[in-house]
Amino acid sequence: MSQSKHHHHAQPYSLADYGWDEACDHAFAPYRDAGLVPARIVRAERGSCEAVTDAGISHAEIPGGADQAPPTTGDWAVLSPATTSRGPVLHAVLERRTALVRSTASRTSQGQVLAANVDTVVVTVSLAAPLKHGRTERMLALAWESGARPVVVLTKADRCADPQQAAAEVSEVAPGADVLVTSAVTGEGLDTLTAVLDGTIVLLGPSGAGKSTLGNQLLGEDRLTTGAVRDVDGKGRHTTAWRELVPLPGGGVLLDTPGLRAIGLHDAQDGLEQTFAEIELLARDCRFADCGHLGEPGCAVLAAVETGEVPQRRLDSYHRLLRENAYAASRTDARLRAGREATKKDITQHLRATYRFRDRQR
Repeated sequence: MSQSKHHHHAQPYSLADYGWDEACDHAFAPYRDAGLVPARIVRAERGSCEAVTDAGISHAEIPGGADQAPPTTGDWAVLSPATTSRGPVLHAVLERRTALVRSTASRTSQGQVLAANVDTVVVTVSLAAPLKHGRTERMLALAWESGARPVVVLTKADRCADPQQAAAEVSEVAPGADVLVTSAVTGEGLDTLTAVLDGTIVLLGPSGAGKSTLGNQLLGEDRLTTGAVRDVDGKGRHTTAWRELVPLPGGGVLLDTPGLRAIGLHDAQDGLEQTFAEIELLARDCRFADCGHLGEPGCAVLAAVETGEVPQRRLDSYHRLLRENAYAASRTDARLRAGREATKKDITQHLRATYRFRDRQR
């Protein structure tokens, strides 16, 4: 790849290329008059974050002692502009439309936000290996819970004897989601893929499922494996900022989450209900409203398992994921409730701070 090609990426982009739209514009309005700058977080570390603005990539300081949750990749943020004495500072984070959250192992877990403001979650499943539906269901629950739209992409179709049969099988465990068959080798399904994905896209899936290959196909180049090394901050420090958030040639943005070995569910009740939609639908006909589908009399779900309408594996997976989710929720409920209240207060405080900031500028 030639040097000039690299520089071409340096910033012909505007925030619109990174997904900025009317809703963002509206949310940012109160800050605009104060001379603050809109940005999208590319990645956040302790104390600082990398953000893309209309003027290019910025390293912004995250002020210390702040109680609010740290920003995450994909967040829309408000920066106070750089002055002679200091660089840009993170002033506020706009409310997230969607958030991909997983539980973490720590006791005080509030859940780790992997990505914010995602529109489409691509759940990648390799056809070169035996299908593990439980894993797909778990990823789908995480995706549905985030508020984004899941699309299941079956990769490596060239390594599978009957891809259509596999797709039919996966469709059964992914009610409401599109299931696409693709192959990087033959090019099958790739045009459909770009047509179906929109907005900010995240790829989820185990290693070996072909996420990088898929990402490179969307980008039209081998960028993800190499993570284009860039010299952004003038101190000769190389960063791979562009790897985490990349505008796609056909529109949309690819957001690269860290490689995840484990995806634990976190407060994902709605996501589970959507993932197991057919079980939830049957459950309305159970004799008892609080039926646990474990052997109660008059259970419509168990009746459907008897007749083979719902596979026993599917019901077991549902129970397992519900148990896991209930455990995560039991640890965090009180904290989350407090957190949601705090968020409401936070927003009011941010607006007050903004007006104070604006008055000081006059």
